[in-house]
Amino acid sequence: MQFYQGAALAAAMFSLALASCASRSDEVAATYVPSGAYQGYSCRELGQEAERVSSAAAAASGAQDSQRTKDTVATTAAVVIFWPAAFFVGGNNAQTAELARLKGTMQAIEEASVRKKCGISFRHA
Repeated sequence: MQFYQGAALAAAMFSLALASCASRSDEVAATYVPSGAYQGYSCRELGQEAERVSSAAAAASGAQDSQRTKDTVATTAAVVIFWPAAFFVGGNNAQTAELARLKGTMQAIEEASVRKKCGISFRHA
């Protein structure tokens, strides 16, 4: 009986700690960025800006996924080895906010491109 209570407590703590881990990059929602900010851009400028933002978003996605992996490993080790340490795992809110902003910026550039009929192809992950 004692074992089952301990196992249930460990599982509950692991679930709570895992919930505080960084989100996967594909789970981060875009922050709204108005497309009007790009209305003065030419199609060529929109394409260049899309490339710049896309590169930054790819780097931010990689960093976000890396943090998620580190948080998951730390949480697992904390629960198995030293469970109080699990409460110190918390992701990186600034990193997540930056990724959300970049995703929103890409959406705004895409909307401006569609409005101007630029024909730029945007691939969504």
